[in-house]
Amino acid sequence: MPSRPVSRASRTSRSKLRPSLDPHASRPPPSAPHPPRSFREHFFHSLTPYSGPYQVAFLEIEVTVRSPRHFSRIKRNGSYALKLDTVLFAVYYPTDNSDLPRSERRSLHRRSRKPLSRVPWLPRPRAETCKGYARFFNVPYIPITAYMAATSMFTKLPVLRNGRISSRWSPAVEEDEEEEKVTTENISPAEGGIEAKEEQENGNSLSQNTLVDGGEACEADKQDGKPKFPVIMFSHGLGGSRTLYSSICGELASFGFVVVALEHRDGSGARTFVNKAGSDPDLDSQGLDRSPGPPKDEKKQHKKNSGQDKPYYKVDYIFPKDNAQDTSPHNSRGIDTELREAQIEMRMAEIEEAFHVLQLINNGKGDAVRARNLRKKGNVGASSLGLDGIDWNEWTERLYLENVTMMGHSFGGATSVQALRSERLDWLSQGILLDAWGPATPESTERERLRKPILSIGSEAFMHWTENFERVERICHEARDGGAPCWMTTIRGSTHLSQTDFAVLYPKWMTVFMKTIVSSKRAIYLTVHSALEFLKITLPPQQTRFKKSWADDQLLSKADPGMEIELDNRPNDKWVAARLRIPHEFRQRLKRTVKPKKKSNVPRDASGKPLKGLVSWGVGQEIWCHQRPEQDVLDRYMEENGWSPQ
Repeated sequence: MPSRPVSRASRTSRSKLRPSLDPHASRPPPSAPHPPRSFREHFFHSLTPYSGPYQVAFLEIEVTVRSPRHFSRIKRNGSYALKLDTVLFAVYYPTDNSDLPRSERRSLHRRSRKPLSRVPWLPRPRAETCKGYARFFNVPYIPITAYMAATSMFTKLPVLRNGRISSRWSPAVEEDEEEEKVTTENISPAEGGIEAKEEQENGNSLSQNTLVDGGEACEADKQDGKPKFPVIMFSHGLGGSRTLYSSICGELASFGFVVVALEHRDGSGARTFVNKAGSDPDLDSQGLDRSPGPPKDEKKQHKKNSGQDKPYYKVDYIFPKDNAQDTSPHNSRGIDTELREAQIEMRMAEIEEAFHVLQLINNGKGDAVRARNLRKKGNVGASSLGLDGIDWNEWTERLYLENVTMMGHSFGGATSVQALRSERLDWLSQGILLDAWGPATPESTERERLRKPILSIGSEAFMHWTENFERVERICHEARDGGAPCWMTTIRGSTHLSQTDFAVLYPKWMTVFMKTIVSSKRAIYLTVHSALEFLKITLPPQQTRFKKSWADDQLLSKADPGMEIELDNRPNDKWVAARLRIPHEFRQRLKRTVKPKKKSNVPRDASGKPLKGLVSWGVGQEIWCHQRPEQDVLDRYMEENGWSPQ
């Protein structure tokens, strides 16, 4: 491992990319009203409400794919292991149900006549999900189930199920438009110069056609004056689910994004359930070996294992044969390439199917999606509400389905890289990699190369894994060589789970077992706001009108490639990538009990509470930067895409 894994890329011009800053991080504008806490949340672990100007709603969809099929020749229990029959995903999106009268909020669920409900964090059926995690971690399921029942089995997401999609702009945008309107109304043609005079001659006032950065007219991007929302596709890591990254997905949604969180059925999650469509017990994708002469007991065993007598089947985590720990840095056999590449191919197919469903919804065919939805009352893993109460007309032409962002954690980061390379998924325009699993990422080919902007946000634990660091670094160089801007950063004191809900729900266990040093909530904050800053640059201006509501911490702009990278927390080889080392750990834990001084540089949340981990480095010292684009690269990228530099 090199003593300083700093990028070889030349440094950026400070004058344009690093304006003078206040030493303290700016706080975001006031957040939207939070959903009321349930009685159980006073006793169980709870998730942090989102800090953006929007409340967040949640819906989940499972529909049969257009072409059921299997991937690879890998089999388990007599049938192909990687079968694509349905696609399941959750959608986190901005809502404004808090602005409605109580009577109208109740009427949104016409069938149940109840107020909008919140969503359980642990996917249903919860006991079965606990068993899946026990199998994934190779521990007895009874202790796992008992512990989760006592801590987070009844934890709710701070979202509203099936809320209406927001029909308003965020307050900061509305205030900005009012100021522009007042300003332009009071400017005479002589004062306004040539542009104002031309507008008057054409019979159009500036207030009627407010321009955004890059000269794009915002009115052209509204449907009846309502905002359109940019879209992010999210791919989970090994053992993940559609709710495991709710802290990141929901936070992004609270700032004006529609985030589609896939639940992959490729055997990379702990446990998921696939509902069968219709009464046919043998789904098309199973592709069973039908050669004559198999023993009767083999047929009987296959029927038992495949669940043909049930209207669903479960998919557990698939361990590679004879190489179960291919995720370990110490595995001498390396990655199970056949399995992992097949899983990535299936994941990309699921992303494509989910995008097709979004197209249907955006084109006014939401009712057809509702009719096909398999996550409805009576089906396994579904809420009794299904998609009831959603007015699909409100969703028509409300999504930007071009310049979609691909985002993923760990194996989802590897998936994101390959998806961005694919010509088939050309509607993806940039990617955010969260602690990407580098060795599992397929090598590029002459035909499929990465030529789109990339932001890599890694953990310190993975930074010390030399093979992974170098692989991610090569991916970033690949994007840079393709002419795209690229950032590669590390959050100091973080570990691999710091970007998941586990870190928020179990922060003490994270510090004890994983030796996580940074505050769990602060790590989420740094991840989300680095992503927002990246999207300010890479998305078209009409898709970032919500940026007025985002905190302007300039985390990427302040990150200095020349900053000294400390290796004091590097663990011994046994624990590389798994956890960190804390020098003088007892002293650090004792020091943590001392309250910080009021004027200290400890970062704080929107309410002013300090976000203090075992060590607090202070604002501006929390992120290491390994790669950053030069200013001319950013200027050229923006010019090629038709918008001016921010």
